[in-house]
Amino acid sequence: MSTLHEYVLGEKTDSFLRKSAINLAIVGFLIHLGGCTLYRFNTVDLSEVQPFVDSYLDALYTPFSIILAYEVYELIRAIPESFSNSIGKQFEVVTLLVVRDIFKNLADVGGTTDSSIDSDLSFIAMEAVVFVALFATALYFRSATTVTKDLNQQDDFIRAFVTQKKHLACALAAVYVLVACYSFSSWSLGVFDGETSLTRTVFFLDFFTWLIVSDIIILLVSYKHITDFPPLARNTGFILSTVIIRVGIGTPGYTGAVLFMLSAALAACVLRLSQYSPLSSDESE
Repeated sequence: MSTLHEYVLGEKTDSFLRKSAINLAIVGFLIHLGGCTLYRFNTVDLSEVQPFVDSYLDALYTPFSIILAYEVYELIRAIPESFSNSIGKQFEVVTLLVVRDIFKNLADVGGTTDSSIDSDLSFIAMEAVVFVALFATALYFRSATTVTKDLNQQDDFIRAFVTQKKHLACALAAVYVLVACYSFSSWSLGVFDGETSLTRTVFFLDFFTWLIVSDIIILLVSYKHITDFPPLARNTGFILSTVIIRVGIGTPGYTGAVLFMLSAALAACVLRLSQYSPLSSDESE
């Protein structure tokens, strides 16, 4: 199983996917930008996909979507490291997701001339505040979870726990591919049927559902070995923050933005409080 984990989530695979994602993001951006140019000069009839090409800012959606896909892969890779590391990567993903939404909303505002533009700008300002809060939370998690440990110096049950988390990460990687294929095919069929809406619920709503399932499994497996209250409460709090994010992804408007900020505040507070409490083992993360 370690060979499978190395093949699916190892350093070589990560390096290959990172380079591929960067190259694909550049190519996708140029292609999308070209489509916007063709639409602007009426060179080609692109009326069926007008919401995706009626502003040059729309071209930013493609590269950020590709980068987000890679960051989700990075989130899966972080699962065997520690619970708090994976939560930190989760906030990095959501931060980029909010940035992508801001670019999309700015593109929509750019083509608006009616009085509703004031309310649109107010919501964009709210999203910008949410971005700062999520970014700060992601940085806080990264700074607080940079310590690495030698697995050979840990207890047998911790090594077994890490192995189990590697198994789970490989399974989640397979789910990630299946959900991505399903989401892309469903959205493509919708475009052919005239449904051109593209929101953050596409892929991310389903993926975060499975991410919550994996977090709960990790919590239950860890409780077989670690029964102290502090790590149990901390990991439960982290799962709660993930659930709030999942609800926020499926909730449009200001309510979704507030849910994102609530999740960031909760996770940061839980991590800070856990630093004052001696835990049985850092791998309980």
